[in-house]
Amino acid sequence: METIKETVANLIGMPSGPKVRYAVVAAGNISQNAFMPGVGTTSNSIMTALVTDDQEKYDKLSKMYNLKPYKYAEFDQLLDSGVCDAIYLATPNWLHRKFAVPALEKGIHVLLEKPMEVTEEDCVAINDAQKKSGAKLMIAYRLHCEAGTLEIIDRVRKGDIGEPRIFTSVFTQHLDENNHRAKHGFDGGPVPDMGPYPLNAVRNLFGTEPIEVSAVGFKTPGANYTMDDTVAITLRFPEDRVAQFTVGYATPLVEGYKIVGTKGHIEVSPAFMFGPGVKISYKAVINGKEESKSFPTVDQFGNETEYFSHCILNNEYPEANGEEGLMDVRVICAVKRALETGQTQKLEPVHRTTKRATLDQARSCTQASPPKEFIGRDSQPPAKE
Repeated sequence: METIKETVANLIGMPSGPKVRYAVVAAGNISQNAFMPGVGTTSNSIMTALVTDDQEKYDKLSKMYNLKPYKYAEFDQLLDSGVCDAIYLATPNWLHRKFAVPALEKGIHVLLEKPMEVTEEDCVAINDAQKKSGAKLMIAYRLHCEAGTLEIIDRVRKGDIGEPRIFTSVFTQHLDENNHRAKHGFDGGPVPDMGPYPLNAVRNLFGTEPIEVSAVGFKTPGANYTMDDTVAITLRFPEDRVAQFTVGYATPLVEGYKIVGTKGHIEVSPAFMFGPGVKISYKAVINGKEESKSFPTVDQFGNETEYFSHCILNNEYPEANGEEGLMDVRVICAVKRALETGQTQKLEPVHRTTKRATLDQARSCTQASPPKEFIGRDSQPPAKE
């Protein structure tokens, strides 16, 4: 007998087979320009509902994608409606706990945008709700499902560059001062917004967690943000490994990283971005021999959704889980303390207890075409995705 998911898929002309039904919670740029088009590139996922208080988005997006619309005040009704199996949660960072916890408590799976939250306490509360219900939780580290990123991590783990010692990165962009993220201090600023990319990269490349954090923040002359718009961060890791990266809102787009080991180095650019034409690429110089490689453009949001839905349908534990999210947030919080006090912050040694990203997580969804227009308010392109 055909399942409800298969019936819905057949009615809208998609390939048959079980599919995870997603409700999109928050219809900002990252949802409209990336996640919602990306779902259409998957084989195991569909959208069935939308949560937004913007009336234009409520009306037009729900019609465009044939979604059941809800207002935020109706979120509990959505959770009890039976119209979704999972939610994609892309509210501002400081609202993640508010929506993730009740969803998980109701057994609804959660694909949660990064950073996981703005405090360690909030991350722990989300993880506790996940453990209690057993619903799946994945933090949306889209690069954990991208073949080039995974190959680089694998090569470093195998020792291709020897013992990894040094990591450096720059990730900057020019953010419109009228964007909502420019108006909420540190929690909306470049460290939690863009910092998870180099931070998550080096944590996975080194395979360990930092033990010391220092940071210096700057305000660009003539800029008018409510936080330091440029922040330089230094992390000390066990065995005297070091990472340094700078993130910022007040200069043109620059992105990439270099990891240096005792036998050579790997330089990656593009490393963090996505979209039509973006090919994750690297150059390696090992024992004096140089090589370069580029990977196909893929829909990174389709990839992560395909992988998460696979985990849901096969009752597998997703890799980029709440522990991974917490490990990044504890460092982001330490950066905030370092900026406030001007002092280096010590971190208690911790070890990741669940598996890190592996090659088999890679997916190859075809890049979706972005929508021709943004519907509703806040049309500034997103910083972190």
